[in-house]
Amino acid sequence: MSTRRLVIAAVLTGTSQAETARTYGVSQGWISRLMTRYAAEGEAAFEPRSRAPNTRPAATPAATVALVLSLRKQLGESGLDAGADTLGWHLQHHHQTVLSRATINRILVRAGQVTPEPSKRPKSSYIRFQADQPNETWQSDFTHYRLTRGDGRPGTDVEIITWLDDHSRYALHLSAHPRITAQITHQSFQQAGELHGYPASTLTDNGLVYTVRFAGGR
Repeated sequence: MSTRRLVIAAVLTGTSQAETARTYGVSQGWISRLMTRYAAEGEAAFEPRSRAPNTRPAATPAATVALVLSLRKQLGESGLDAGADTLGWHLQHHHQTVLSRATINRILVRAGQVTPEPSKRPKSSYIRFQADQPNETWQSDFTHYRLTRGDGRPGTDVEIITWLDDHSRYALHLSAHPRITAQITHQSFQQAGELHGYPASTLTDNGLVYTVRFAGGR
């Protein structure tokens, strides 16, 4: 039972405030304020009042929160990236609003727009893989990227391919193209090989641009 409830019960049964204060180790002034609140609010006095401020001047305005969520929805439905960094860019360049990445993330989390990830393993538990010698293994992958026009508007979509030495982590080749094809993959590999020597092995995913030969292509 809470001290508040015990104090109120003692005073209501006729124990003096002074004696009650000595019994429960509180001040008479605190008991007086508690009894005044009990008279006005009843059993609500059994629980302490919230200490949260009545106003939050630093809180993000409701209109800005609504704008963030609206942009998130628009970008997502268009099949575009709708992460905090992208939202921040659109807010700044199209809506003259600047929010930190952390603030945007908080808005998304509170609105249930972010799926919580399971606890991640500590980095110390990972065993780093790397080749023992240069040119022992090359890794390759490609990624999509949208260019930005000079006036800030979204530009053309491109795909960027890389070849990386798995020993030194040195980028042996990096180029952008409208679309990565098996021919471009082969040409970029040859260009890197002519400059740095050919590797003993390569490591890629199973995308057709790397495995077309197994599918009967050329």
